[in-house]
Amino acid sequence: MTTVHLKKGRERALENRHPWIFGGAIARVEGQAQPGDLVRIVDSAGRRLAVGYYNPHSQIAVRILTWDPDETPDEAFWRGRLDAAIARRASLPGLDDTTAYRLVHAESDGLPGLIVDRYSDWLVFQSLTAGIEQRKELLAHLLMELLAPQGIYERSDADVRPREGLTDAVGPLAGEMPPPQVAITEHGRRFLVDVLHGHKTGFYLDQRENRHSVARYCAGAEVLNAFGYTGAFGVYAGTAGAQRITNLDSSAEALAAAKEHMALNGIAPERVETVTGDAFRVLRTMRDQVRRFDVIILDPPKFAFSRAQVPSASRGYKDINLQALHLVRPGGILATFSCSGSVDESLFQKILFGASLDAGREVRILERLGQSADHPVSLFFPEGTYLKGFVCQVE
Repeated sequence: MTTVHLKKGRERALENRHPWIFGGAIARVEGQAQPGDLVRIVDSAGRRLAVGYYNPHSQIAVRILTWDPDETPDEAFWRGRLDAAIARRASLPGLDDTTAYRLVHAESDGLPGLIVDRYSDWLVFQSLTAGIEQRKELLAHLLMELLAPQGIYERSDADVRPREGLTDAVGPLAGEMPPPQVAITEHGRRFLVDVLHGHKTGFYLDQRENRHSVARYCAGAEVLNAFGYTGAFGVYAGTAGAQRITNLDSSAEALAAAKEHMALNGIAPERVETVTGDAFRVLRTMRDQVRRFDVIILDPPKFAFSRAQVPSASRGYKDINLQALHLVRPGGILATFSCSGSVDESLFQKILFGASLDAGREVRILERLGQSADHPVSLFFPEGTYLKGFVCQVE
């Protein structure tokens, strides 16, 4: 096995069990290793530390697989890691009336670079690193054995793949081809998911518990669901007794799916308004029209893909929250989210503070929200925290 020697003093992160080694921490590589190959990591004194896989094309040159420096990850290793991740989900509360959830959450499940989501009888597989790319056929084979799904569909089209020197890979990986729409239930609500083309792996599974939480504020309310995509927050609001739901998104196709989801869950069409357009512009137009809502939900896409983009992302988050604060009735609710990992909760709260100050509104945080429990965060890997949200009362 190829050996990666660290520079003196650069072993501390590994001693703290952080699973990433950046290229700048490496003194030299002893042997030949192709992207995705296994390597053994040693410190400057030659002390063995761990085993991971290597990619010279990535800023994250090594991702740790095991802290046992004498272990060689083989088929049994990968099977064990998958089995453990599956078992963790089996013990989670609240999934008895839910057929769509995350089965493998990358580093936080000891499988860096691998995402596996379940949609009823189908699995969606994302390979985000060269190490997983090299082993995806094996992993798909093991998943078929462990779970016996109808099929596994690959959606390795995430923005991080070019940073690993990888191109997009989309298509059936094992078993049968999924249908254009996969029927799922989530806390008893019904949805039709496009796993072939939908955002992420088809649905925002990480917001499941947040949808449930926000719905509690929606009984009898007029609700604006901005960046509404296929209407999941709107469905929860409607089934919780919202008087009227306005779904806003830039995609007419997504909003057509939202209409279908409303009908599928028994929400009468006269209770639903659909608005197609850019949320930043539409909210300004609504402000000029003196429109008001009891509950506003802001669930925008990722604004920052790197630390360098945090300043511009912060401006975007402040602007959209500022516009929303103009539209909330006194005593109403703003549920606002950020899925940008580079924007941590503390910064997001400061952004919200700035927006409320500029809007001249008194804002109180009622709840702090994060990603659902099937998207766990290892204490050794705080970067696994990316979704954060606040439920606020606006005076």
